[in-house]
Amino acid sequence: MARISESELIITKEGSIYHLNLKPQHIADTVIAVGDPSRVYGISKYFDKIEFEMNKREFITHVGTYKGKRITVISTGMGTDNIEIFMTELDALVNIDFKTREVKKEKRKLKIVRIGTSGAIQEDIPVGSFIASEYGLGLDTLNYFYNFKHTAREQMLVEEIQKETGLGFTPYLSKGSVKLMKQLGFDMIKGNTITSPGFFAPQGRKIRLPLRLPKLVRDLSQFHKDGFWLTNFEMETAAYYALAKLMGHEMLSLNAIIANRTKGEFSKDYAKVVDELIITTLARL
Repeated sequence: MARISESELIITKEGSIYHLNLKPQHIADTVIAVGDPSRVYGISKYFDKIEFEMNKREFITHVGTYKGKRITVISTGMGTDNIEIFMTELDALVNIDFKTREVKKEKRKLKIVRIGTSGAIQEDIPVGSFIASEYGLGLDTLNYFYNFKHTAREQMLVEEIQKETGLGFTPYLSKGSVKLMKQLGFDMIKGNTITSPGFFAPQGRKIRLPLRLPKLVRDLSQFHKDGFWLTNFEMETAAYYALAKLMGHEMLSLNAIIANRTKGEFSKDYAKVVDELIITTLARL
């Protein structure tokens, strides 16, 4: 089995992986991922105890137990580029032997749950509700650099979406964990989440600069093919789903809806909505 070189997998002299600054023993079987570093504290405050803390760049980690269950919570920052670093290093921590630098024969499968905020693009999705993402639609190019394969239906859908929106590239589509959907998202709105490589123009927001695709939100909200609708915008889900599928992990994205883009509404107390999603998720884990 090939040894991974020091320049490809960077391990510090203390034995931690480079960006996350974590060691293999810090990764529980269940991992909660959040974008906002402050949200790590909003989750771990409910733990019975915290056994470990690490702060490195935007990656803040707390490891502890909730009602006796060991959980690792890590912040990722925003965007699919950060998710690639997070998922790759997280997988390396559990599936690569740091002494030999070789991939382990027996792979460990993690349960990874994203708790994040999002804006709905359908009028009937109220602010304050929760969306469990069935699919993630990537409007970024991360997946181009991996050997990711669509099903025939997924390929048809991404080609139709490209055609309807006028995108200059083909997006990608990846499905979340059916197992975690049954465990965590069974009574939430099941959605198909758009992952954008930015918050403003890639999500159809015009502040001062003109938009290349001024009808993007309308076109995405009106897209309907083969029973498939798009429900909400955010910046990470599609990358999580694609990489989890390639790596063999269970992954589900849970979204606290704090805005409705079609109606122009924003939550007056979005922190409360996020806290309710945190409490719900922890209880079901």
